[in-house]
Formats: sequence, C-alpha cells, structure tokens
Amino acid sequence: MHMLSLMPTCIDTSIRNSTERRRLGYFSCATGNPIDDCWRCDRKWQLRRKRLADCSIGFGRNAIGGRDGRYYVVTDPGDDNPVNPVPGTLRHAVIQEEPLWIIFKRDMVITLKQELIMNSFKTIDGRGVNVHIANGACLTIQYVTNIIVHGIHIHDCKPTGNAMVRSSPTHYGWRSMADGDAISIFGASHIWIDHNSLSNCADGLVDAVMSSTAITVSNNFFTHHNEVMLLGHSDSYTRDKVMQVTIAYNHFGEGLIQRMPRCRHGYFHVVNNDYTHWEMYAIGGSASPTINSQGNRFLAPTNPFAKEVTKREYTGQSTWKHWNWRSEGDLFLNGAFFTRSGAGAGANYARASSLSAKSSSLVGTMTSYSGALNCRAGRRC
Repeated sequence: MHMLSLMPTCIDTSIRNSTERRRLGYFSCATGNPIDDCWRCDRKWQLRRKRLADCSIGFGRNAIGGRDGRYYVVTDPGDDNPVNPVPGTLRHAVIQEEPLWIIFKRDMVITLKQELIMNSFKTIDGRGVNVHIANGACLTIQYVTNIIVHGIHIHDCKPTGNAMVRSSPTHYGWRSMADGDAISIFGASHIWIDHNSLSNCADGLVDAVMSSTAITVSNNFFTHHNEVMLLGHSDSYTRDKVMQVTIAYNHFGEGLIQRMPRCRHGYFHVVNNDYTHWEMYAIGGSASPTINSQGNRFLAPTNPFAKEVTKREYTGQSTWKHWNWRSEGDLFLNGAFFTRSGAGAGANYARASSLSAKSSSLVGTMTSYSGALNCRAGRRC
C-alpha cells in the first residue's frame, strides 16, 4: 500500500470550535442548504467545477481534493487489469501521484474487479453524467488525504481481494479480502463525501476506521441497506478518539435497518439530516463516543418496539449514562424518541460541533435533492 505521511494528528482548532462555513455563496439561491447554495445555482457550473472544493462545511471542510491539479477525463469504464490499469480508466486516474479533478466523458457503469485504491488529492466528480460504480469492488480511501467524492451512484458492492492491486504508479501489492463497503475510509483525513446515492452493499455504505478524521458526509441518499455507516474500528481501538465526523443534510431512506451512524470513541456532529426509515435504530454506538444531534427530523417506523432513535451497544446504563449524547432542536415524528445521556453543558460538545444547525422545520427542503444530482451543462443543477 502506498503510504503517505500527510495524516494530521489533530484538526485545525478553527474547526473544533463551532465554526460557520466560509461565506462562499457565489450564486446563492437561498435553499437553506449552505453547501448547495454555494454552487448549484450557477448555470455555468461545468466551467467552474473546482469551485465545489470551496463549498464544503463541517469537519471535512478543508478537503480540497484535486482542486490544484488538472482535469482527468475518464473515457473507458473498463477495469480489466487492476495491476496495470489502462489510461482513460477510473483506476488509472485515482492512483496518480499528482492532484487530479476526475470527470467522465459520458454515462457509464463501472464494475471494478478489485478495490479502487485512491491516492491523495483526488476529486471524483460525476456531475453532468450518470455514473454507477456497481456490481463489483468499490472505493478504498486508505492512508491518504484530501479526497472528494461527488455525484456518483455506488451500489451492489461485493467482497473482493486475495489479489494484486496497484495503489500508485510505482507500487502494487497484495490485497487481502475486502468487506464490500461502498466507501471504506481507513487511516485517512480531510475527506468529503457529498451528493452520492448509495445502496445495497455487502458490508457498510460508508465506513471510517483506524484514526480517520476530518470527514464530512453530506447530501447523500442512503437506501436499501442493513448496516449503513460505521465510524470507529473497535471498542478496544482507542486511537479513534481523534475521529471527528460531520453527518449533514443526508436522507436516510427506504429499506434501511441500522447504523446511521454507529459510532465509537470520537466526536460526531449529526446535523439537519432526514431520517425517514429505520427498522432497528438510527444512531448508535459504544466505547463512549460524543454524539451531538442537532436539527434532524426523525420519523419512527410503525413497529412500536423500534421507536427509539438511539441504541447503546453492549453496555449497561451504569456506564453509558456518562456518555455525552445530546439532542438539540430535533423533530420527532410518529413516536420517535432520543435517549440522552451525559452532561448537558455545551462545553462538552465543543469538539463535536462543526457548523450551525438550521431549524429542523427546514430539513425537508434542505435534503430534497440529496443523492447524485441530474446536472446538465448550461442549466442549474
């Protein structure tokens, strides 16, 4: 695996404090969603794609992806040789050492034979076309930094591995079996996952483990999946205490069961999301994570035994009562309820605060365009 020494030990203190996003509303059309208001109303978005990199908020707001590099146009949906990828393929693009803003020439379905191992400073930008990564391996963001994934459909990911895979122009190596996550974030930082449609994978849809931090997961549409999002490797892996993740403006939709997210150790800001479906629970965790839930809309299922939003895993109340889990300004429908714990003082949530929450009454509007957008050149997205 190509190793980089770019991992920060902590996040910029300006992010740790409850910060507002930068005032970047170039073409604001005031939907209330600060990310979308930053770029979506520009009819010439396709000529100014890289402005997207200035629109992130939350703990991953400093992720610039391939902003400072050239454009790379994917012309070939194939993945015949994961060790020697063909120029023009997505795999050839993501392994390069230089910053790249990766776009697609046309609609395509990409079925990966092995994990797509990304190198640092890359943006995958699916706007303007309909791109599916499906029915094979999916994305691995491991020991790298500054990644943006935007506007892609990722679904039906399968376990793969026990194979050689290239991770940079100068290195390939043996990969053991991968779980079949849609997006696996492993020991990585400054990551922004925005406006993707994710569903029906073998393991998680977004998993972040092994001291990954400075992550924003925003505007995504999650459907038809069991264990949606895992944040934290294990109860015993205490190095995940550095983890700071923002989950904002996502729609957790039809066919979901649990883990939206399931957290360990770190600091998690869950803000202005729309939860319309869960079968077991929505937000859970173990190993004393700090969870700051603000301005979300929770619509409970009809099952009278599944109304609770929260779940503490494998822990008695005498222990979890000290964990800092708060709900502030959330909207609870159809009997939904959130079991709070820990100290109520705001100071306990400073490291789990990354942006100002909007009113939960605006969640429907702010998340109505979640998932991969239908963008066309010359029109607003």
